[in-house]
Amino acid sequence: MTVDVVASSGSMIVVSNRLPFVLQRNAEGKLVRKASAGGLVTAVAPVVINGNGLWVGWPGIHLTNPDEPIPESDPDDITPTAGLKSEKVVAVQIDPAVFDSYYNGCCNATFWPLFHSMPDRANFKGEQWKAYTVANKEFANCTMKALLSLPKKTGNDIPLIWIHDYHLMLAPNWIRQGAEEEGISCKLGFFLHIPFPPWDIFRLFPWADEILQGMLACDMVGFHITDYCLNFVDCCQRNLGCRVDRKNLLVEHGGRSVRVRPLPIGIPFERFVELAEKAPKVLSTTQKIILGVDRLDYTKGLVHRLLAFEKLLENHPQHIEKVSLLQISVPSRTDVKEYQDLKEEMDQLVGRINGKFTTPNWSPIRYIYGCVSQDELAAFYRDAAVGLVTPLRDGMNLVAKEFVACQINTPPGVLIVSPFAGAGETMHEALICNPYEINDASEVIHRALTMPEDERILRMNYLRRREKLNDVNYWTKSFLSAMGSLITQEDHDDIGNTSMPAVTLDDFDEYLAKYIGNTHKLALLLDYDGTLAPIAPHPDLAVIPPETKNVLLRLSNISDVYIAIISGRNVNNVKEMVGIDGITYAGNHGLEILHPDGTKFVHPMPTEFHDKVGELLRQLQERVCKEGAWVENKGALLTFHFRETPPHLRQQLAEEAKRLIEEAGFKAGRAHCAIEAKPPVQWNKGRASIYILRTSFGVDWSERIRIIYAGDDTTDEDAMQALKGMAATFRVTSSTIVKTSAERRLPSTDSVLTMLKWVERHLSRRKPSIDPNNYRRNSLARQSAVQMEMSFTQTPTDANSTRLSTDSN
Repeated sequence: MTVDVVASSGSMIVVSNRLPFVLQRNAEGKLVRKASAGGLVTAVAPVVINGNGLWVGWPGIHLTNPDEPIPESDPDDITPTAGLKSEKVVAVQIDPAVFDSYYNGCCNATFWPLFHSMPDRANFKGEQWKAYTVANKEFANCTMKALLSLPKKTGNDIPLIWIHDYHLMLAPNWIRQGAEEEGISCKLGFFLHIPFPPWDIFRLFPWADEILQGMLACDMVGFHITDYCLNFVDCCQRNLGCRVDRKNLLVEHGGRSVRVRPLPIGIPFERFVELAEKAPKVLSTTQKIILGVDRLDYTKGLVHRLLAFEKLLENHPQHIEKVSLLQISVPSRTDVKEYQDLKEEMDQLVGRINGKFTTPNWSPIRYIYGCVSQDELAAFYRDAAVGLVTPLRDGMNLVAKEFVACQINTPPGVLIVSPFAGAGETMHEALICNPYEINDASEVIHRALTMPEDERILRMNYLRRREKLNDVNYWTKSFLSAMGSLITQEDHDDIGNTSMPAVTLDDFDEYLAKYIGNTHKLALLLDYDGTLAPIAPHPDLAVIPPETKNVLLRLSNISDVYIAIISGRNVNNVKEMVGIDGITYAGNHGLEILHPDGTKFVHPMPTEFHDKVGELLRQLQERVCKEGAWVENKGALLTFHFRETPPHLRQQLAEEAKRLIEEAGFKAGRAHCAIEAKPPVQWNKGRASIYILRTSFGVDWSERIRIIYAGDDTTDEDAMQALKGMAATFRVTSSTIVKTSAERRLPSTDSVLTMLKWVERHLSRRKPSIDPNNYRRNSLARQSAVQMEMSFTQTPTDANSTRLSTDSN
């Protein structure tokens, strides 16, 4: 038997929760390898071995000495991982308590039930999520070690990192960041082996946004079936506000187009045929056998299956003494109470049904709780009359495919599949059975038992032909092809476009046209750096593009438009950088506001902080201004910039700067490669935005105007939260994980320009407003500038509250 050897054009690094073998200690206490079974290992291990790649994963044991060498495989080992040398393995070591919280907590007690659409069984615990992030960072660090250990390649030999399953959904983000910082080109692919749930279930997870962004750090994200792809794309649009293309299955994230692909996994078909041909007969009976093979898990629908079989015997007594259900339940997570309860329920149910129907010569259910060998399993598959695969929810379910591969007898058996398994989507000739409908399920089993031979042959022939063609090697080949990493590249990826077009005016129609309408005035509140002007190495170099400035200028002359630029720069600097008269400027995140009529608002700083600014500036300059880091003095604020420092020094310098800022009594705020020192006053871009709107439009502003807010920074989140439900909000984001309150994400400053052009087009179609001067614009009623200040006054009831009073000077 010859098998296609699938090859990757560049070295492949596979990252999975477990290595393709587990380490155990023998009687002498020495480490030995124990091979892992499964289609993934069978298909992927040869690609890694042949391509001189690496495998990153947990070794199945917590080593007290992390430097203890991993043993080579046994000389007699003939499993697919035998050729995987220990030097090609990167074992991930995580603190046992953290690993338990990550694996048994977040992975198995949260993601497993949630992704299988059983949210009532899911736990949502902050400490388990924290452990998940710690573990994913460690997997990412180990993957970077593997990437750095590869020999430098040129041309098309770009390394491919293939990350697997729900255990590692955050890791791609840190791997991409690490590779970019090291200047290494690589491709990132992800495959989820379980279902991806619909949006209304997925959004129950409190950290859903982070999960989506972690996965979107990849170039391609693969799922078993199209339904899961569409669920994922839908979540990216509705949770993150990403632009998506449902037809071509694309998601835009941080200026990159991420491909989303259905890649149904297969099995090593020929190996199962071989096992079925060689396996001795193990069922010595003339009865028809209905076979169920499952892990003992609440997603598998085992209780429903037994009840359906009981209903079959009640409704069709002709099957009594002629049919048996052989249920093999493989122990799973035996230390978890939910699984212990399920085992107890199964034991009781089997006992009850057997007690009800057993005759002296026959028992209706044969129940095996334990593991069976592959030879025995192949014999069961081969000789069963019906294969019953009826999970309540399942990513794919390979048992259905293994059953089909082993059906070499004439006439063959019949496969029954749940529509809630991925297999139900792809194995069209199987009988489809809804496990929740007990009565109907029993009728489907009856139909399978009484199906004419010619129909059984026809259905099984179609199923076998497809599974032989779409085996596990085809799956690996399809993944590599979708990644553009197949050594003999074929065009498997026939979905259509592989990149999203640039943001166009039409992209804003659906979101903004109805919101703004044709009669309301519009307030545009815009950040400067990273929103209007691209981020630059130095603030002086962050210049607003001429086209953006021209659009803003034209908008400022439309009577229905009010514009405010709200920046972290000082107010005079932001006005100078934008250079448009007749609009509002807010500097230092709203601590200073310059109105179009010349009036100025300045938020007071507690007196003691005037002196502290100078002292903090001196300390920062002495302690952390090195290797390209520097401090920008904005008067009320200081900003420590470390964009120009080498990546490996950034975290250390940022932490030291944060410590100095907080010790001086200031608030430390994160920005793009910068830490801001803010005075401890209850004022931010959110409070400033509402102040600007109130002073410009009156106290009932929220009923009279429509608002668009766009920003790219954590400081803009204060405004997005303050305006939530009252504004259309945009966050200009990079590829990294960003938690945002914005309703939509935009990939770049170019797309902000497109949004402004859309506003101009939309408003230019209106008739001019009858009353253009009902909010202050260029009113120069007082020729001299008016300074408006706020004073702190404490009330006896609330010493921390701030009351506003305006004084004209």
